[in-house]
Amino acid sequence: MKHVKFFLVGILFGIVMSKAEIISWYRIYEMFKFQSFHMYGIIGSAVVLGMIIMFFFRKKMVKTFEGNDIHVAPKKKGLYRNLLGGILFGLGWALAGACPGPMFVLVGKGIVSILVVIFGATLGAFLYGLFKDKLPH
Repeated sequence: MKHVKFFLVGILFGIVMSKAEIISWYRIYEMFKFQSFHMYGIIGSAVVLGMIIMFFFRKKMVKTFEGNDIHVAPKKKGLYRNLLGGILFGLGWALAGACPGPMFVLVGKGIVSILVVIFGATLGAFLYGLFKDKLPH
């Protein structure tokens, strides 16, 4: 029962993504062909908001619901691994027509074929978990 608030926020987030046309294959197609600013504006807004939130986390101005400090572990810097990860993510996004968040909204809208993509993404995450110690990071 204590996790209901997170479920409700997820539903609200799904509604916002649907109304903003973030889940639209056509909008994603437009973005990858550089024909529209719509998705770039949304992604850019999310990046700026994320930067602001991370600033507040690092300055210890935001706490968890239990009142604990939020600790953000520093990430290793690496050009090649970030480029490779971004390319793989972008290819998957372009081939599937959806990134991870909107995939579940598409299921909610009745697009059953996206279940194949969700299965593949889940399998990929599982396999990464199995082999991450053997992979270069």
